[in-house]
Amino acid sequence: MKTPHPQNLLTAALVLTCALSVSTTRAQANNPAANGSLTLDASDAAAGGGTGDDTKDQEAELAKKLNNPVAALISVPIQNNWDFGLGPDNAMKYTCNIQPVVPIGISDDWNLIIRTIMPVIYAEALNQHWAGNAGKNHFGLGDITQSFFFSPKAPVGGWILGAGPVGYYPTETDSALGAGKWGAGPTVVALRQEHGFTYGILANHIWSFAGWGPQNVNATYLQPFLSYTTKTYTTPSINTESTYNWQSEQWTVPINVSIQQLVKIGKLPIAFQFGYRYYAQRPAYGPDWGLRFAITFLFPKQ
Repeated sequence: MKTPHPQNLLTAALVLTCALSVSTTRAQANNPAANGSLTLDASDAAAGGGTGDDTKDQEAELAKKLNNPVAALISVPIQNNWDFGLGPDNAMKYTCNIQPVVPIGISDDWNLIIRTIMPVIYAEALNQHWAGNAGKNHFGLGDITQSFFFSPKAPVGGWILGAGPVGYYPTETDSALGAGKWGAGPTVVALRQEHGFTYGILANHIWSFAGWGPQNVNATYLQPFLSYTTKTYTTPSINTESTYNWQSEQWTVPINVSIQQLVKIGKLPIAFQFGYRYYAQRPAYGPDWGLRFAITFLFPKQ
C-alpha cells in the first residue's frame, strides 16, 4: 500500500513530537512548580474551593488513574522505544508509539475506553550485506492497533475490569514495518489498586481475516504488570509485554523495569517514564535489550 510522500508526512509528525518533548522539558526547567511533587498553585486551589487535603486527594487519584489502563481519563502517551542487538549486524530499531486514550461515558454505570497505538518506526538493516528488505534501513508508519474496552465505572469485587474488541489495521507505509493484514479479536483487562500498589493483566488475541501480506496474523498478547506509587507520585514498575506468534510458534518476552514521575507544568499534569528491558525470549534475529522514554500528557476533567 502506497501513501503519497509518506516520509515527508512522517518526518513532520516526528518533528512535532520532538518539539512537544523539548517544549515540555523547557517548561519544567523554567517553572518551579514542575520540580518535585505535583502541586496546585493558589489560583487552582481557589478555583476548586478545596483545602490542601482536597488537593492531595485529587493528586493521589490522578496518580492512581495514570496506572489504570481503563481509567476515565483522557491521556496522550508518547512512548519512545529503542531495541538493540537485532540480526547479525546488531542493528537498532526505534519505535515511537503515539497512544491516545479516550474515555466515553455510555451510561450511568459504564464507560467505553478507546486505546489506540500508532507506531512510527525506524529500523536499521539487519545485515548490510543481505539483499532485499533485510539489507535496507526502513522508516515509516507501522500497523495501528485499536482497543475498545467496555468497563464498569465501579469496581467489581474490588477489581477494575474491561473487555471488548480489538482491531488491527494495515496502515504501514513500508511492507517491512507491518503485516499488511486486517485483523480483529477480543481484549480484556483486570486490575486491583490498593495500598499504593497496582497489579493486574491486560491481554488480547488478534486473527487476520483480509489483506495483501504474505503471512497471516495469529498472535496472543499478555501484559501482566505490577507497580507501586509513593506519596511523591513516583512509580517504579515491572511488566512483560509478551507475544506468542501461533504461526511460527514463537514467544517474544521482554521484561520491562521502569520508573515514572508525575509532575505538573503550569496547569497540565505530565508523567515522565524511563525504563530498561531485557528480552528473556526472542525469535531468531530478535533484539537482546532495549530502552524506553515516555511522556504522558494528562487531561483530567476540570
